[in-house]
Formats: sequence, C-alpha cells, structure tokens
Amino acid sequence: MSKKTAIFLNGGAGRMISSIPAVEKYLEENPEKDPILVCEGGTDAFKGHPKFHFRAYDHWHKNLFQDMLKDRELISPEPYRQWEYYNQKCSLAQAYDIAINGKGIRELSKPTIRLSKEELLMARQMITEVKEKTGKDKIVVFQPFGRGAQPEQISEKQQQDGKQPDITDVTGRSIELKNIWNIVRKLSKQYGVMVMSEFPLEFNKHMNTPIATPMNVHLRIWMAVIKQANHFVGCDSVGQHAAYAFDKTATVLVGSTYPINTSFPDAENIDIIDLGKDDRVYSPIRITSDEFSDRINEGIMAMDEQTEDRVIKSVQRMLKQSKNTQK
Repeated sequence: MSKKTAIFLNGGAGRMISSIPAVEKYLEENPEKDPILVCEGGTDAFKGHPKFHFRAYDHWHKNLFQDMLKDRELISPEPYRQWEYYNQKCSLAQAYDIAINGKGIRELSKPTIRLSKEELLMARQMITEVKEKTGKDKIVVFQPFGRGAQPEQISEKQQQDGKQPDITDVTGRSIELKNIWNIVRKLSKQYGVMVMSEFPLEFNKHMNTPIATPMNVHLRIWMAVIKQANHFVGCDSVGQHAAYAFDKTATVLVGSTYPINTSFPDAENIDIIDLGKDDRVYSPIRITSDEFSDRINEGIMAMDEQTEDRVIKSVQRMLKQSKNTQK
C-alpha cells in the first residue's frame, strides 16, 4: 500500500497561489495518498480552500513532524528546476504540475481562492473610502515592487528631513521609482489609485488627487481589494496572480522574467507589457547564483515617457472591455 504524502511548498505568495492547480490535481488523481501541505511561505493562499483549508500547515505547526509527517512520504517540488520552465516552455503553475504530478505540460484550471465575507467587507470599505476621497468611480490597484525590492538605508536625520529612501531590486522585477511617480500621477487623473506596497511612499505632497497607500494590510485583504477593484496594474508579483485567479483585467509589466513563465500571455483579460523582451538574460533562480544575469538585467524595468503612456493606454483599453463591477 502506498504511503500517504506531504507536499512542501516554499517561496512567496505568488508561488503559493501558482501551486494551487497542481495540488488540486494531485488530490484528485491520488486520493489514496491523502496529501497534506506544509507551507513554508505561509498558508494564506489556502485559507478557506474547499479541499485544502484543513490540509495546509505552517512549517512551525506544533508537533508537525511527530503527529503528521513521520509516517508520510515527503515531496519537495521546485518548479524553477523543471527543464520546461527554465527553457520557457511552461508557466509556473505548469512547472508545479510537472514537479508534483509528472504528467508533462497540460492545461490547468485557475487557482481556487476563497475569500471570507469579512475580508470582502473590509476591502469594500477601503475601496469606498478611496472613491469618496478621490471623487473617482473606478479604482485601480497598483503594485510596483516585486519580492526582491529593498529600501535604501537612510539615517535618522535624513528621515527627519523628509528624505524618501530609494528602493532597488537587483532581480530586475520591480518598477523604477521615477516611473512609479509618473504612472501614479497619470493614473490619478482618471482613477482612484490604491498602491499595494510594503514600503511607505509619500505621493500626496506632489499629487492633485489623494493617493491611497495603506500600510500593514494583510495579504488576504489585498486579494479582496483586487477582486473588487476595477483593474490591476503591477509587476511580476503576487497581485497579478490574484487578478488572474479572480478573472480581473490586468496590465502586467515584466522585465527580467519571461511572460510564459511568470505571467499569463494567453489570458484575454491580461495585457502584458514586456520591458525586457530584447535584452534580458534568464536568471537561474533556485538553480545557481548567477551574478552575470542580474547585472545584465539591472535597470531593465526602466521606462521612458512613451512607455509610461503605453501603460496608461493599456489601463484605459482594458477597462473599456471589462465587464467587472464591484460586488
């Protein structure tokens, strides 16, 4: 008799969301293995899931090894180490499916994310407040930074003097700070803008319209905001995965990563602006350390004014074709 299994999942929230279709397939095709998930990056993506809410455990769960893992076969999939992934043949979700289920490249359903009524209500209240303060009827969520972004360390005196720390991303996945200011300024002329960032950004001294920059908002609430907003704009990070899961329109900017790997080039409601198309070098993340690729890809997300305007036009076009309304 085959042993029961435990699947270890690591990395950020985007990876967690992308793993959902593969683990759903695994349970469907191997019910006798009664799988559980050990979420080294947190269980947020699986909360409320109809099949995995009670199967997902944080890696620090009390007595996890003795009570749940000791007699199970442990599976540790790494999608970035799949040949099809690092040769741009499949998406992150498909790479998880290959690593976990071994069935090759196949079509997968969208990730199942179930939000609670409380999460939806809290997000709705945030959106309503932005509408009231900006006087704009349509809300755009803007996520400018990827997971590799790091703020500049500034002195206490610089903080007192009001210096805005620079934010850099050596992985080439985040939008440049100058472009962030310009895009937010242009978006705010037509839409209420909510900036999804873990770093504080001070827009309101320089903008005619208030910009919402809520801090310390739980990821689940941000997902509820994306579900109920009118459009999502962002880089290669968790927000675009949530937008895809909820079938929302999105404008996604990629630089050092390939759209086929990290985004959704075949989705009709997602417009990808590929800033690194002609210049990037594949960065073998989680395979080896490659200083060369990071140096080549540095600054690859920088935009001129024409490209910034392309982002704004994408938002306008996608919102016209969108039938999404706040519920």
